[in-house]
Amino acid sequence: MERPRTALRRKAERIDRALEAYYGIPARWHLDPLSELVLTVLSQNTSDVNSWRAFERLRERFPTWEAVRDAPVEAVEEAIRPAGLAAQKAPRIQAILRRITEERGELSLDFLADWPVEEAKAYLRRLNGVGPKTAAIVLLFSLGKPAFPVDTHVHRVGTRLGLIPEGMSAERAHAWMEALVPPERYLPFHLLLIRHGREICKAQRPRCDLCPVRRDCDFYRRRRAAGR
Repeated sequence: MERPRTALRRKAERIDRALEAYYGIPARWHLDPLSELVLTVLSQNTSDVNSWRAFERLRERFPTWEAVRDAPVEAVEEAIRPAGLAAQKAPRIQAILRRITEERGELSLDFLADWPVEEAKAYLRRLNGVGPKTAAIVLLFSLGKPAFPVDTHVHRVGTRLGLIPEGMSAERAHAWMEALVPPERYLPFHLLLIRHGREICKAQRPRCDLCPVRRDCDFYRRRRAAGR
């Protein structure tokens, strides 16, 4: 893959600084990597509020991940119902927990802390239902490894700003963003782009008049040229 040029990296740095000045330093949280993995599976195709509610219900009803693994699938479905698609997510989570147990002899992903990032990504992606975004979230948020998750907000906002090339898939954009942004800024910039996508650079009606980075935005420049 072609690497981002210096001018684009400087643009990304300007946008990063401007977004942090506008929104403030993003709040951070920490879960162990196995909990982060389950939460991220629950978050697929739903809101953060619903996925967190489902995660809390799951932890309240089952004292350990071993108990989740061994429970009747219907009981896990009921616990995670707020996240939606419970009939898909419950067996997926249990299959992940069973596979980790079979391969590692215990239910933990802490061993990934000692693995090179690419090997850790590959291990996680072998688990059913774990794509590049989910793997990157686990590695970045729980283990502090240099991985840049690209979700729908990051992909949309990054493409509009011109940080991600037009037509590049979200899957390919993971490596692109990792080459574009310094590793120490992966976590805050990821969170800032998500917040910007939720509050201003919305999918249907972007609020360009309020955008603190519109001067660096390709989408805004095209809208102005079109007289919108």
